[in-house]
Amino acid sequence: MTIELHTWNTPNGRKISVALEEMGLPYKVIPVNITKGEQMAPEFLKLSPNNKIPAIVDPEGPDGKPVSIFESGAILLYLGEKTGKFLPKSLTGRIPVYEWLMWQMGGFGPMPGQVHHFIALENEQDRAYGLKRFMAETRRLYGVLDRRLADRDFVAGDLSVADFAILGWAWRHPRHKVELADFPNVKRWYEALMARPAVKRGMDAKLD
Repeated sequence: MTIELHTWNTPNGRKISVALEEMGLPYKVIPVNITKGEQMAPEFLKLSPNNKIPAIVDPEGPDGKPVSIFESGAILLYLGEKTGKFLPKSLTGRIPVYEWLMWQMGGFGPMPGQVHHFIALENEQDRAYGLKRFMAETRRLYGVLDRRLADRDFVAGDLSVADFAILGWAWRHPRHKVELADFPNVKRWYEALMARPAVKRGMDAKLD
């Protein structure tokens, strides 16, 4: 049965389209135009009470009953559990997936997101402080990721939902004013992921 993906063309939306493609799950996109405030509509708030995209509706959830899930990290973990893909079976194997998924959710998302905000401001004085602060933190996070990938292909060992989560934000590196050449291990990881046919389909999916 087809999963509904309620989203918009953002890094958090791309995390889920990539995961769905990699997992081979059928889905249809239901655009939520955040530029017009559609995330505040009562119908969407029933799915995502925090009025943030993405959210999914799985008509064939646990025990065969429909279920809705909000928050991209929760969606990725749910899809990993549902399919048994990109989420290790052992607790030992899951620990680094959990760590790097939470790293993305708590840092490599909120911090680049602040860069997105301040870089769009027209007043140079308003922009300057915020950009200096959040660009520096964003580059620090790219450095953390680069060191992590120095001796492994993916952040948690095997390819996992944590990679999909991080990729959604690394995809916006031009907007972060970050040259991946400055972080060669991230560049290698990014290019390897983007070369995967399912990732390409997920990135090319029309979300708006």
